[in-house]
Amino acid sequence: MPNLMKHSLPEKLKQSYRAEVQRTIEEKRVSRIWEKDAAVWTGADEADWLGWLTIVDEELGDLEKYRSLREDLDSAGLTQALLMGMGGSSLCPEVLAITFGRDDFHILDSTVPAQVITAESKLDLEKTVFIVASKSGTTLEPNCFKQYFFDRLAKKIGKERAGRQFLAITDPGSSMQKAAEADGYRHIFFGKPDIGGRFSALSAFGMTAAAVMGLDVERLLKSADAMVKACRATNANENPGAILGTLLGVCHREGRDKLTILTPPEFYDLGAWLEQLIAESTGKNGMAIIPVDREAPDDPEVYGDDRVFVNFTLKGSEADEDMLADLNDLAEAGHPMIDIELSDLYSIGQEFFRWEFATAVAGSIMGLNPFNQPDVEAAKVEARKITDAYEVSGELPKEEPFFSDGEISLFSRPDYAAELENAADERSLAGFLEAHLWNLAENDYFAILAFIEMDQEHEDVLQQIKSNVLVQYKVATCLGFGPRFLHSTGQAYKGGPDNGVFLQITADDPVDVPVPGQKYSFGIVESAQARGDFQVLLDRGRRALRAHISGDVKAGLERLLEVMG
Repeated sequence: MPNLMKHSLPEKLKQSYRAEVQRTIEEKRVSRIWEKDAAVWTGADEADWLGWLTIVDEELGDLEKYRSLREDLDSAGLTQALLMGMGGSSLCPEVLAITFGRDDFHILDSTVPAQVITAESKLDLEKTVFIVASKSGTTLEPNCFKQYFFDRLAKKIGKERAGRQFLAITDPGSSMQKAAEADGYRHIFFGKPDIGGRFSALSAFGMTAAAVMGLDVERLLKSADAMVKACRATNANENPGAILGTLLGVCHREGRDKLTILTPPEFYDLGAWLEQLIAESTGKNGMAIIPVDREAPDDPEVYGDDRVFVNFTLKGSEADEDMLADLNDLAEAGHPMIDIELSDLYSIGQEFFRWEFATAVAGSIMGLNPFNQPDVEAAKVEARKITDAYEVSGELPKEEPFFSDGEISLFSRPDYAAELENAADERSLAGFLEAHLWNLAENDYFAILAFIEMDQEHEDVLQQIKSNVLVQYKVATCLGFGPRFLHSTGQAYKGGPDNGVFLQITADDPVDVPVPGQKYSFGIVESAQARGDFQVLLDRGRRALRAHISGDVKAGLERLLEVMG
């Protein structure tokens, strides 16, 4: 049986929802999606990206490769794993590893040198299988990770043997396939060219990782298949994916464009996957559904009329009475509420498909192509300019802050810096940050973009900053660690509407890590990515401020928390 879902809407939204369901039925949207009719969206190349619709059945017919993989790794004594990828190549594996408590399966999706060092510190290199996940094989970060760990392992056991501890997940004919064959990788698993990264959870990109973790891949796929079958229902009133997608599309049209994701401890990380799927699919052409993850529920009065809430629960888990009271208060206050109950951990596979289908439906209602990401490349281009310049000159372009107190320096474009100068009560860190936050208007959102190591200590401080902003300014708050958010929510921040106020946080790297075979290091790549992303935000006229921490990162974050309290 599919996971249960119910929803409650205020009266105005109920009427809009019913009308949209009727339009979906009249226009035969569901059947046309399954028939791969691109006219359901914009009539562009959407039909070329619908392989995810049938991938579960295809994967169920090819399970032996996953059983063989697990047996092979066991016989080889490879007891740990490091998956190196970005965005759609890494987020589903991360969710699975955290949900199922696989502490010996690690993810590296950051060029921050400290993150690379931390990842290596958790590994016994000679007992680790290294998974390089990249559809195209040309993505900068996985290639840097691969070069680093292949070099580290080769120095220990030799280049010929090192390749036997690597496997690749990539599309057929990619440069990654060629490199894997040349280096003698143990296995190569192929994705499908007609499935985009963020829709690839139930393809080889998610299932290979699941097999390496020792999960029951067949059970995961069979659970997902129950949702696939349910989403074939042509009556939109009986189709769980169409119902959810219609709710999202109608809420967006009515100004409720901040999807606030509430998860129980068992599915704590699910929001990270949903962020990419929703933001990268809908954040374009000046529109976006902004996913808001890890924002604890609060009193109704701190929320604007731009919210829609989705609350996940696990069947049989003890209910949090305070949480239930908060959710009831929110529903009674007129906020749309979607409740989804997962039957067990393996039923997360159902949610992967439900939300993919729902995102496709929401995209059709919004009138956009949910399968492209036109603004992601912009930041890559800017970062590439900086790394190319570094290759020539051996140094990064000079930057001048408009304010610095020695510990933290502030950067922005000249006109915005002048605006903050005029608005600030005093020329201080606190004054400028307060002036920046004063720009938050009704139904805006605040996003922290942190190019620092993603660890619990750092996240706790940043989450507290978010919480303070939520209560004081009553706007949605988001947190993204760079560079991973560039392959996720970054699309919506640049391609969506101008309703975001951004604080980018960068820091000095106390220790850098070289990228073998390159002049640049991980620290240079990280700096180039941060600067490139910030420049695109500025070029798009976004209200963006960068705070650069000199010295101890934790102390700098605590200082930001203090002055933003």
